[in-house]
Amino acid sequence: MQEIAIEHIVQQLAGIREHALQQRQRLTQPPKLPSRKVLARCVEGLAAALFPNRLGDSDIQPHAINFYVGTTLDKALRELQQQIRLELAFKAPGTAASQFNAQSHALTQTFAEQLPAIRQQLDTDLEAAYQGDPAADSVDEILVSYPGILALIHYRLAHVLHRLGLTITARLITEIAHSQTGIDIHPGARIGDYFFIDHGTGVVIGETAIIGNHVRLYQAVTLGAKNFPKDANGHLVKKFERHPILEDYVVVYAGATILGRITIGKHSIIGGNVWVTRSVPANSHLTQAHSDAKPIPAAA
Repeated sequence: MQEIAIEHIVQQLAGIREHALQQRQRLTQPPKLPSRKVLARCVEGLAAALFPNRLGDSDIQPHAINFYVGTTLDKALRELQQQIRLELAFKAPGTAASQFNAQSHALTQTFAEQLPAIRQQLDTDLEAAYQGDPAADSVDEILVSYPGILALIHYRLAHVLHRLGLTITARLITEIAHSQTGIDIHPGARIGDYFFIDHGTGVVIGETAIIGNHVRLYQAVTLGAKNFPKDANGHLVKKFERHPILEDYVVVYAGATILGRITIGKHSIIGGNVWVTRSVPANSHLTQAHSDAKPIPAAA
């Protein structure tokens, strides 16, 4: 078989790559980023440690669960620590990753201390799903099969990392879930207990969104920003509060879009495909206006 000439393509790619690195001032020894593949393995291990009977190995014996959790957790946290070290080095150009050993260890320990609280919060999410979905036969079924719970496991873990300043690692973890479920939750969003995403595909929750307790969303709901202001140089202004606040016991039905820093009051219901850009008081019910269209007569 005749070889395909690629040498000139390799050289062209090298030139483009070096130009891009130069623009980002990372031409010499560009630091490595955390690995999406390794982080996926970390989350899988952390989820197994949180729920060993359902997400762990199928052949775990009851007397060995604590041993399994310990070894699984140790492996996952060691890998996570390495990814944290890479992020810290990436954010400090010119500094070797080895200089961040102590800091990455301390951050990993702080994260690990939050795992029991994460497990308890996920238990509330599972209960909300069971109580909110008449098709659910058991909490166990929800844990192993519902995309909303898979997305929340990733989000709950990533949110703690985001609070610790590990924004790249956190974002990669939620994007792993996004690619698997179609549910896009920014790790910076603040979400309370008993949160349920039913069906889930197409849900988008922005970085500064705040969601209270006992909130339920259906598929294709967007909690987004209304506009994107720019500074004097024409660059997008970032890190300002631009996403909605949903108070306790709010239900948002499929396809609804809620934009801007507005508040949806407690016990409100937002109907399907409704577009909301203004705050609504507690106990509000927003639905589309009834259609005036008449049915088309059947062909003669």
